[in-house]
Amino acid sequence: MKTIIDKTLAMVGFSSQRHSMKMELISGLTTFMTMAYILALNPVMYAPLADKGFPVDSLFTSTALAATIGTLLMAFVAKRPIGQAPGLTLSVFFIETVCLSLGYSWQFALTAVFVEGLLFVLLCLSNVRKLVFEMVPTSLKHAIAVGIGLFIALIGFRNSGLLSEGTFFNNIENLSETSSLLFIIGLLLAGVCYMFHVKGGLLISIIVTTIIGIPMGVTKAPEQWFSMPPSPMPLCMQFDWNDILTPDFWMCVLTMLFFDVFDTLASVVGLMANSGLIRKDGRIPHMRNIMLSDAIATSAGACLGCSTVTTYIESASGVAEGGRTGLTALVIALGFFASLFFAPLFLAIPTAATAPVMVMAGFYLFTSIRHIDLTKPVESFPAFLAILIMPVTGSISDGIIAGLFTYVMLSIVESLIKRKK
Repeated sequence: MKTIIDKTLAMVGFSSQRHSMKMELISGLTTFMTMAYILALNPVMYAPLADKGFPVDSLFTSTALAATIGTLLMAFVAKRPIGQAPGLTLSVFFIETVCLSLGYSWQFALTAVFVEGLLFVLLCLSNVRKLVFEMVPTSLKHAIAVGIGLFIALIGFRNSGLLSEGTFFNNIENLSETSSLLFIIGLLLAGVCYMFHVKGGLLISIIVTTIIGIPMGVTKAPEQWFSMPPSPMPLCMQFDWNDILTPDFWMCVLTMLFFDVFDTLASVVGLMANSGLIRKDGRIPHMRNIMLSDAIATSAGACLGCSTVTTYIESASGVAEGGRTGLTALVIALGFFASLFFAPLFLAIPTAATAPVMVMAGFYLFTSIRHIDLTKPVESFPAFLAILIMPVTGSISDGIIAGLFTYVMLSIVESLIKRKK
């Protein structure tokens, strides 16, 4: 038994001479606590697709399995303290843009995710990923994060039931509803957790808000807490290859690939900087394997019925606790696997308890605005358009296209003016 444990520790990059077992275990549990909200949030986000035949009940199991597989890849392939799970950003694109705005089936969207993952794998095996990362200006990368943050926050408010329906600029009208009051309580609680840097604050806010919702009549207590997980089979391998040659399909694939690549690169750079694992020459050890783990996890997640699986910035909480190796990721993966058997507990969580988390997730992305250089119009104006258009139109891709197009046009004008001078 000891030999098996020692071999496993070696496979995840753990060394008793350089690392602390206790610290790695605590780090893994901390990161799992900060990521576990996705188990409750993901099925709620996909509820609008139930009318299109999407098996929402199976999504809990698929989400947990996709997170488990993705994080195991980080543990054994990349050997880094990073957790993976279906990402909020691309889940929003999957639901709101591909399925609801464009009107395509969820099978069409899953096929796009699968193909995007395969393309990401090819990028990881080449140097193209470096070129792609460098061709977009830094300010626009941060602007995309800000715009997506506002979009996600608006969806959180919409799901809360607090806003009126049928107007372009919605009014807050339903303050007397118990679900709206519970949402406000949850939002304040999440804000307080953020203010005091509470580890696992998002998960804590969901749990406490859900409990508060019981006497308010919003939360329906589950008949049992432990059960076998719902079958993921209604979602597994549900691909639709009929539209693979259409322009819309490849637009969706490339948009997803764009998000996945930049989201992963940004998250990894931030995490490795916090952990002190970036070398003096700026290189990140195992960077190729980190990206490859993310890419493989995306296609594997699509096979299970999930949108793009990506690196979670919440992994920073475990890194802050001292996690440095794949042992931290292994603990995270085991946490997601264990959660499979508590599905009734997670599925009983009301929308009013998860909507505040969407707002807070939007806020986290919004903080990237501080990195935008407002003194350079060529960068700041395209960034502004990208931020504005995403929440106003409800289309993430429209915001990105507008920002990139404006940046290219202004850069050309600026270059011509400089030449004349």
